[in-house]
Amino acid sequence: MTIEIERKFLVKNDDFKKEKHQKKHIKQGYLNSNKSRTVRVRIAENKAFLTIKGKSNKTGTSRYEWEKEIQLTEAEDLLLLCEPTIIEKNRYLIKKGKHLFEVDEFLGENEGLRIAEIELQEEDEKFEKPDWLSKEVTGIIKYYNSYISKNSFKKWV
Repeated sequence: MTIEIERKFLVKNDDFKKEKHQKKHIKQGYLNSNKSRTVRVRIAENKAFLTIKGKSNKTGTSRYEWEKEIQLTEAEDLLLLCEPTIIEKNRYLIKKGKHLFEVDEFLGENEGLRIAEIELQEEDEKFEKPDWLSKEVTGIIKYYNSYISKNSFKKWV
């Protein structure tokens, strides 16, 4: 079993774009967004993945994750079966010290929302915090992609 340890932060400005070493477009949907588990289909550029995530621990930092690469055509078919709504976003990859930040800039009904994620080896692992990071939102359900797919950011503000 693989455990994902991840922290999430809001992003206060576009300064992260100057530091990116890669950018990719992502389209994803949820076949199941139950509180105890999510089943996600994702297309990132020309690769596709099926991912199952378990319920987060009390801090929202750790949870079970299983991911498998699937055929692009299979992912396109599965997206047609997903719950409303399909999320589209641009993901920027940024190296900071020995860590990698993934900054998601959401599009469409979620435009204006930017979330940075960092995966860690330990929950209390130290890492360098870039100046463009803002409030930590780890464990806050409304910042989970499965929630955002049902409750667009434009309805929050």
